[in-house]
Amino acid sequence: MMRIRSPTPMTISVSEVLVKFLEKLGVRCVFGIPGSHILPVYDALHDSPIRSVLAKHEQAAGFMAGGHARLTGGVGACITTAGPGATNLVTAIANAYADHLPVIAITGEAPTHIFGKGGLQESSGEGGSIDQVALFAGITRYHKLVERTDYLPNVLIQAAKHLLSKTPGPVVLSIPYNIQKERVDAAILDAISFGRANGEGVIAEPYIDKSVAMLRAAKRPLIVAGYGCIRAGAREPLRRISERLNIPVTSSLKAKGAIDERSALALGSLGVTSGGDALRYLEQEADLVLVLGAGFNERTSYVWDKNLLAGKRLIQVDNSAQQLDKVFRADLTVHADLGAYLKALDAAIQKENLAAKAPVDIAAFIAATQAQAAAKGETIFNAQFDHVRAFYAWLEQRFPDGLVMFDDNIVFAQNFYRVSAKDRFCPNTGISSLGYAIPAAIGAGCEVKQPLFAMIGDGGFHMCAMEIMTAVNYNIPLNVVLFNNSTMGLIRKNQHHLYQDRFIDCDFTNPDFALLAKAFGIRHSRVENEQDLAKLDAVDFHHGINLIELMIDRDAYPNYSSRR
Repeated sequence: MMRIRSPTPMTISVSEVLVKFLEKLGVRCVFGIPGSHILPVYDALHDSPIRSVLAKHEQAAGFMAGGHARLTGGVGACITTAGPGATNLVTAIANAYADHLPVIAITGEAPTHIFGKGGLQESSGEGGSIDQVALFAGITRYHKLVERTDYLPNVLIQAAKHLLSKTPGPVVLSIPYNIQKERVDAAILDAISFGRANGEGVIAEPYIDKSVAMLRAAKRPLIVAGYGCIRAGAREPLRRISERLNIPVTSSLKAKGAIDERSALALGSLGVTSGGDALRYLEQEADLVLVLGAGFNERTSYVWDKNLLAGKRLIQVDNSAQQLDKVFRADLTVHADLGAYLKALDAAIQKENLAAKAPVDIAAFIAATQAQAAAKGETIFNAQFDHVRAFYAWLEQRFPDGLVMFDDNIVFAQNFYRVSAKDRFCPNTGISSLGYAIPAAIGAGCEVKQPLFAMIGDGGFHMCAMEIMTAVNYNIPLNVVLFNNSTMGLIRKNQHHLYQDRFIDCDFTNPDFALLAKAFGIRHSRVENEQDLAKLDAVDFHHGINLIELMIDRDAYPNYSSRR
């Protein structure tokens, strides 16, 4: 009797599987630094359409992946070797975790046959070596050291699930060198779903009815828009509701741009480092506050001020149940996707023919409150910052079609820059690591078509300056705006206000940035006053790389208190 032999399945290496996995996730650009323990994966990248970018430091590679994910909404990817290659990722992965960014990091590992023997850069946790699984356990949604190929399909299923979920987060896969070279069935990826989780669902009608009733009863409602509105793609229904009912909108820092800040109903951002226009409206005018996807963190809640919402009714909507009632107890909490909620609320407002509130002249309100603050000496910035204010006004006029801004130095843009509907503003939130803006902007620069800006202080600049050469190496257009005051500004401010000018380890000497720019092969401009802004009219911000140096007096301090 003749036996029919089953066809031998086609096999490919695990390294090829990992690269094809990235391709199916939609990754078009990967950031990292190769090393001996990860070279099989890099070799597989050689024939892939994925663009590989060599960073100068693994932390920056992680920030690049995060910046890419933040701008595109897709998966950001980075690759590093074992040992220090992986450990250098920790801060960037922690930042992605805090910001709920879908970032995948693939790291090498020593071969499994030397686990526990003290192999070079081993991180298996065996024999007293670094335990990489434990290292990343608290800052990832999923992390796995893959010691065998028989469970690789399930590992990749879990990784895709966490990266593509409604509430994503970082994934770290550590692959030993010998495992990368093993061969597996080429069809291994066929069982994995690469579709994104549907972010919207049906909102229970009673929640919408109650929301409409509370809006109808309010005389002066106020919307606090959080980053959840941006993540849910809910800018348009937010705008319609605001304009239909004459409801002013303020935002958390991270959500600047949830509503066009140059529109008539925009109050700017709310928070301890803001000028206070939105806070005064909240305190003096609002009787109902509709909080949409804002977590009331330290900044937004004014360091968890219990009196912030005293006497106000509160509706809080969030896609995370953990955020509801976390800081303030709401009259109505709604656990829902912001996009679905706002679309349903907008439809109900139209159906009920809800009457618009009395018109509010926000421009007049802001002018009056700012005049009062100036008379009392309570403005956040004095005349020493006029050229910085003028610079942001110049940006608004120069780029009417929008720009992309990654911002380390939050306080200036929060107060001076009005984010339009055409802009993308990405402040350094997450764990607020200095040195974020330049690498994150470079990560976004692989996809962005608009002028790209990285706003950074000189302290943060020194943490990531060499990544400018990454932009140079890959011809990524970038505009770095450097605030030069030769000090760690926040630290010096706190030591001035809280520690009687007992300055320690805050001041430093900077290099000549014009010469540094020349060494990098990039253009340099220096702004010391408002008149110097005229120099920028001739600068090409769309192509090439620019370093714009804004000089600031080290003894000029913003007038706010973080109570620290």
